[in-house]
Amino acid sequence: MLRALVEPSSRPHFDPAGAGAVLLGTTAVGVGGGALVGWAAGSVGIGILAGAFVGVPAGVAAVYIRYRDAI
Repeated sequence: MLRALVEPSSRPHFDPAGAGAVLLGTTAVGVGGGALVGWAAGSVGIGILAGAFVGVPAGVAAVYIRYRDAI
């Protein structure tokens, strides 16, 4: 009888470690892509900087999309 009253939550839970991994991975992909473009253009440092400027907001967006139902 009590088992029927206590049901597991169907709502997904927020995993901080998973969110950090998604953020870090997406940012790293952005920085790596920027480094490759910068290397091809002749300035790896500026490419890394541009990749970070693109990668950080992309990482935040990826975390939001992944965990929007858990919030």
